[in-house]
Amino acid sequence: MSARSSVRPKIMMTTPPAAAMAAAVFLLLLLGMTRAVPAAGYQPLKVPASKGDSEISAIVWSPCAGAGATVPLGPYVIQGTRNCAIAGNSLPLIVISHGQGGSYLGHHDTASALANAGFVVVSLNHPGDSFDDDGAAQQLRIFESRPRDVSRVISFMLSNWPHRQQLDPGAIGVFGFSRGGYTALALAGATPSASASASRFCQPWWSFVLSLCRQLDADDVRIRPQADPRVRAVVVVDPLDLFDTAGVRKVRVPVQLWASELGGDGVALDHVEAVRAALPAAGVGGHSLGAGGGVADSTSRHCEASAASLAGHLMVVLVNMLGVLPFLLGRSRGRKAEG
Repeated sequence: MSARSSVRPKIMMTTPPAAAMAAAVFLLLLLGMTRAVPAAGYQPLKVPASKGDSEISAIVWSPCAGAGATVPLGPYVIQGTRNCAIAGNSLPLIVISHGQGGSYLGHHDTASALANAGFVVVSLNHPGDSFDDDGAAQQLRIFESRPRDVSRVISFMLSNWPHRQQLDPGAIGVFGFSRGGYTALALAGATPSASASASRFCQPWWSFVLSLCRQLDADDVRIRPQADPRVRAVVVVDPLDLFDTAGVRKVRVPVQLWASELGGDGVALDHVEAVRAALPAAGVGGHSLGAGGGVADSTSRHCEASAASLAGHLMVVLVNMLGVLPFLLGRSRGRKAEG
């Protein structure tokens, strides 16, 4: 077992548009990747229902061997070529987990940026907690099914995806926003606390009207998501904090943590700071504080910034991360050797 560093990562003051590229840089360097390709491809994906879990709708984004394209898809205009031949082998896999009521298109710019950088990316709709299916959004069980959704996607990609031979099963990461940030941390080993959640979100006198608060008030309530040892790194943006300090300390992989300054929609800056403070120091890739905006503003900025606007922040991210990357890479490779 590696000794933990006693040095906490410093807070990097940067702007929210840097997050998508910073995530790509973090995951590229952490997983030892240096490839780059000029375009992204995409294709729809269905993960079959299994053992009582619903079918998952998703999109796979991948490095594209052809020229890039801009196409309308739903309410968005995306950068991608449908069913483009996939460029490369031993490609790292990233799964994107959206926030409450989100969709697999909500972070399309992040997905295409990562595909451009040489990743295969799966963005999914979480059954029961997406824009067109919110039937379980106010049930505690959603905090167990969300991580399971991501694990099911990973299993499908490694075992059933037609291009699975082009994936590197030892280089898998998760990018999560809001409830998706919670999902990423749970997959990384963090364990939720019902009592900490109730204390954080259910203190106002009127909270009894909230279904989740009534469930948290029940006797012997527990939230038990399953961590996934295949996940080797996570990027977490404005996570919904359902954890206590002991639960966060169980995270076992490198984390890059982002916060918007004003928070919003159940996420406050002090919640994210509590996560940062509790993370094992050796497993933190960086904590970045957005200089302005709340959750809604931060989402659009994270996902819709142009490559040109991100370029100016790239060197800042690289310089700040160089101090921790050698340790993180050694830790990650050590775990792989041990496994």
